[in-house]
Amino acid sequence: MSGHVLIRGAAAIVTMDDAGTEIAGGDLRLRGGTIAEVGRGLAAEGAEVLDARTCVVTPGLVNTHHHLYQSLTRAVPGAQDALLFGWLKRLYPIWARFTPEDMHVSALTGLAELALSGCSLSADHLYLFPNGARLDDTIGAAAAVGLRFHPTRGAMSIGESAGGLPPDDLVEAEPAILRDMERVADSFHDPRPGAMVRVGFAPCSPFSVSRELMRDAAVLARGKGVMLHTHLAENDEDVAFSLARFGCRPGQYAEELGWTGPDVWHAHCVKLDAAEIGLFARTRTGVAHCPCSNCRLGSGIAPVRAMRDAGVPVGLGVDGSASNDAGSLLAEARQAMLLQRVARGADAMSPREALRIATRGGAEVLGRDDCGRIAPGLRADIAVWDLSGVEAAGAWDPVAALVLCGPGRVRDLFVEGRRVVAEGRLATIDLPRVLEEQRRRAQRLAGA
Repeated sequence: MSGHVLIRGAAAIVTMDDAGTEIAGGDLRLRGGTIAEVGRGLAAEGAEVLDARTCVVTPGLVNTHHHLYQSLTRAVPGAQDALLFGWLKRLYPIWARFTPEDMHVSALTGLAELALSGCSLSADHLYLFPNGARLDDTIGAAAAVGLRFHPTRGAMSIGESAGGLPPDDLVEAEPAILRDMERVADSFHDPRPGAMVRVGFAPCSPFSVSRELMRDAAVLARGKGVMLHTHLAENDEDVAFSLARFGCRPGQYAEELGWTGPDVWHAHCVKLDAAEIGLFARTRTGVAHCPCSNCRLGSGIAPVRAMRDAGVPVGLGVDGSASNDAGSLLAEARQAMLLQRVARGADAMSPREALRIATRGGAEVLGRDDCGRIAPGLRADIAVWDLSGVEAAGAWDPVAALVLCGPGRVRDLFVEGRRVVAEGRLATIDLPRVLEEQRRRAQRLAGA
């Protein structure tokens, strides 16, 4: 049972409601896994009281795209300066050696990093399953760390011998993929409000699965009531492949296969054109914007300003640690703001809009109307940011300071009313022990 907590006297509570309400000197009561009260001068009523006078309180941040397994392959030589396709070809043989234990430990590490950056809800896209690995390995890690989780059962089915990008030993037979998608939906998906785990189906990309699998996965997902996710229009190579292989742009390909709608979100979408943006806006198809990864791989600047103006749902994603190489949602918010300013001018995106995309925007993309805002009755997923440190010293506007200057680490994080980060330290798992195991496994992979 979640406890009773009163967060008292915050410098600002950022509600993310429709009016953009911010409450100076605000109090916030968490009880039974939900937000019970928001206001000023709330009585303790026996609650554990947290002093938040130097803090900004926000909804927990939401990560809409990750590859948690990749936290074991950061800064790999030969992949540090490659474009997307070359980067993948360097890393596929390494990932083929992963064990289920590697998947679990790397997920623990990646989720811990997210939690310390203020993230309360994370998606994950796991699309390769070497040596007996299963989606269950990451779901167990999320339960241990205590984050709300939206893992997706990904897949690759077209190997190099059939004209695809991945090596043949990393692809699966499509009937087996569909059977396991059905298994994970039946075993783990919880459609109820407040669910700690929801799953989705996520064939990896148009260059690693067949047209038939994309269509069959969409039919199966809608029968099971789960969402759909894939990579789309990530860079110029991606678009060129779609034109050459399918005779159409990525957005048109997605539409033809049933991959648009409010139950679909696509990662990256750096190269969407105006017609594709209009399609996504009309159909309420979501986008996971991954600005740091897009910079790291030289993919380009996603047209987020145009997407937002058209009404496309947009959230943020840290993407995999092999392409970022970090996992901080607050850093993504800052980078998203900066890139739109580079592309469109200094007034293209404000710090508050970037923070909104990182919270409510991500929750909307993942279909979570019970998260991403601060209001009575919503889930108690709350981030408390202490601005008394050196990063924000001298800041006049504490809310803008979160995105413009920091802090980079959350002081306290609550998920379903449970304290996952306390005074800047992870409260749920033995992080030093996990990191030692992570180092040992990374050294094994590097030396093999």
